[in-house]
Amino acid sequence: MTEREPFGARLRRAMDERGPLCVGIDPHASLLADWGLNDDVAGLERFSRTVVEAVADRVAVLKPQSAFFERFGSRGVAVLEKSVQEAREAGALVLMDAKRGDIGSTMAAYAESFLHQDAPLFSDALTVSPYLGYGSLKPAVELARESGAGLFVLALTSNPEGGEVQHAVRGDGRSVGATMLAHLAAENAGDEPLGSFGAVVGATLGDLSSYDLGINGPLLAPGIGAQGATPADLPRVFGAAVRNVVPNVSRGVLRHGPDTGALRTAADRFAAEIRAAVTAS
Repeated sequence: MTEREPFGARLRRAMDERGPLCVGIDPHASLLADWGLNDDVAGLERFSRTVVEAVADRVAVLKPQSAFFERFGSRGVAVLEKSVQEAREAGALVLMDAKRGDIGSTMAAYAESFLHQDAPLFSDALTVSPYLGYGSLKPAVELARESGAGLFVLALTSNPEGGEVQHAVRGDGRSVGATMLAHLAAENAGDEPLGSFGAVVGATLGDLSSYDLGINGPLLAPGIGAQGATPADLPRVFGAAVRNVVPNVSRGVLRHGPDTGALRTAADRFAAEIRAAVTAS
């Protein structure tokens, strides 16, 4: 396997050069309709290609949601493969939003699907679920290290239902979410300029001062735009860790399609607002 620069280092450089913005590629049926596209493989391909052409040369990260491609079967996955390839060729880092989580050989197979350099869906990073125990992620952690890729572990998510698991308190008095952050801090210890193992932490959660977000790794922050959070909220929510935040915006950018110029303008505006908020903190 070819030795590659670690994901954390590549992400730090992309964020510094392009601004800390992740744009989602979420071709759900209602958005395809808003774009005047049919809810079929042709519409899926047109949507995905338009987003990639519009913003892959200017944003730090593109995050395709695999479920919206998988629902069309093998032809949809083929579109996803092409989108990943074209986005990476244009200079964006690709974060595959698949939220995989399992044990043993099954987790290893999921990891190989997205993190092995020879895989058709090889991505720079992958979202994973640790709720079969953080140790169940070991095959993904090991392959990510080997391939120079990264992981984003669900820790403190923005959906209301997440709290019943993530805020649950363990026998040692620490919440499940805090435990995941501690595991990630250990994974990233000593890595410079940034570790490759990040957490998903919602930008809509308000005061997180009771959590140690200083994991020396990136914090993927959904919730900017349609979910109600704004770039100006980031310093208040993330505190001293705000420089490592990668805010995710999906509908806030995608609703401006299918016009590529409007998509670019929206992405540039969010990137500028986020950079201003982060640097002013």
